[in-house]
Amino acid sequence: MTGPPSNDPKGTLGKHLARRLVEVGVRDVFSVPGDFNLILLDYLIADPGLNVVGCCNELNAGYAADGYARINGVGCCVVTFTVGGLSVINAIAGAYSENLPVICVVGGPNSNDFGTNRILHHTIGIPDFSQEFRCFQQVTCAQAVVQHIDDAHELIDYAIATALKESKPVYISISCNLPAIPHASFNREPVPYALHKRQSNPASLEAAIEATAEVLNAAVKPVLVGGPKLRVAKAGAAFEELANASGYALASMPSAKGQVSETHEHYIGTYWGAVSTPFCLEIVESADCYLFAGPIFNDYSSVGYSLLFKKEKAVIVQPDRVTIANGVAFGCCLMKDFLEGLAKKVKRNTTAFDNFKRIYIPGGIVPKAIPGEPLRVNSWFQDMLNENTAVIAETGDSWFNCQKLKLPQGCGYEFQMQYGSIGWSVGATLGYAQAVPNKRVIACIGDGSFQVTAQDVSTMIRQEQKSIIFLINNGGYTIEVEIHDGPYNVIKNWNYTGLVDAIHNGEGKSWTCKVKTEEDLLEAIKQATGDKKDCFCFIECICHKDDTSRELLEWGSRVSAANGRAPNPQ
Repeated sequence: MTGPPSNDPKGTLGKHLARRLVEVGVRDVFSVPGDFNLILLDYLIADPGLNVVGCCNELNAGYAADGYARINGVGCCVVTFTVGGLSVINAIAGAYSENLPVICVVGGPNSNDFGTNRILHHTIGIPDFSQEFRCFQQVTCAQAVVQHIDDAHELIDYAIATALKESKPVYISISCNLPAIPHASFNREPVPYALHKRQSNPASLEAAIEATAEVLNAAVKPVLVGGPKLRVAKAGAAFEELANASGYALASMPSAKGQVSETHEHYIGTYWGAVSTPFCLEIVESADCYLFAGPIFNDYSSVGYSLLFKKEKAVIVQPDRVTIANGVAFGCCLMKDFLEGLAKKVKRNTTAFDNFKRIYIPGGIVPKAIPGEPLRVNSWFQDMLNENTAVIAETGDSWFNCQKLKLPQGCGYEFQMQYGSIGWSVGATLGYAQAVPNKRVIACIGDGSFQVTAQDVSTMIRQEQKSIIFLINNGGYTIEVEIHDGPYNVIKNWNYTGLVDAIHNGEGKSWTCKVKTEEDLLEAIKQATGDKKDCFCFIECICHKDDTSRELLEWGSRVSAANGRAPNPQ
């Protein structure tokens, strides 16, 4: 069986899938070939609206689709059956935790093999081929197993539509002998999607707005805190409208960095318990009422369950539900509608922000390093940020160092706090940069995380991306050290610049640099943003193994205490 002729007049399953992906906004598909998906890939490549980006492994292809979906609105990866599917599933689970619509397509076995007693390769050696499907049921919002051409159109459309409606990943398995088969249901251009728009219940919405406005207007020093679910609720603009109207002090949860404008005149920083940005904690936890829009409270975001805010004083706004003072709840209220309506009802009150201005002391100036002094971990690239950049922060100390960055308007920012999978940022950088070639992506990655997924630097160079990676080489899993140390947290040191040079191998534009002092680093940044601005840049920063942020030390001790709680008595 060969790939599709370029002038194939008949509609086929492969052509239909390609057209649907283009229609929903996918321009790049991240893939790893395998014998069960090769014909399907032929059809995706044949579509002029699609670019198939070959990745080094399935996990990174999934991470790339995750990063792509964060800025593009939807992403897609294509892998082969079981050996590919079970490799990509960790990335799909992360996308599920972050409410990202990622379409995961798997090339499945020949349709004639289902229901037989045959043993196939790429399986666990039994004739039941459903293991992969059952695994994906746990981390996707819909699954479509296409084994018959007659219902393929319906199943594919259902899965893609569900991904968009639910803003979660979906799984589509397509038998390898079906993509090239013509069928009447594929002969016409796909009927455009007309997704049912979710609507608020007007009575519930009005009651929620009135009840919330009454509580907020009675408060002396209310505050607003933005959470990560602002993205899935598409309520960022409505939240800013409420901030403008209310005059309240405005903070963000750590996982919402990039979702809340840091250039807003009433922005006070990141609320992260004991590791909040300076003076933000005092204002939020001393408020007599706080509205949280789209929060996720887990052990990481609560710093080992140590937040001191009281739910009796809180209004919790989730994408479709409002809860007031840990009591009365209103369902069928879309966050966007609720925040827009509330903005018209609240009285302006700047007390909390005035208090913040009264107590705020600008951060101390980092002392200039003595020439030749070893490099210290810090927010080195603040001055590099503008509306044409985006920051990707890897799990680890990069979380805390990058939280200190002041994001200019239009500067993107992403990290994976809920799932916290080390190595995520390499693939995510690849995907994000592929989605927005007009932005320069700056990634901050620890050496331990980089060792997990380093291979797809190759794909960045191959795709002529101009990202900058700051590799923090401090000899181990620093975030784990601060939770609980042991010999397992020490890793083998690599010559990271040498590795990237070997991957580059003279093909494409790539520049590497190893720095050990502040003056070396400043010179490297000057080159990366000057002569090397059209290159992929990799800057290895040699730091002391114990050079960690104060915030990580505090956070690590509290998370360790939470992990180490004794069992409750039975």
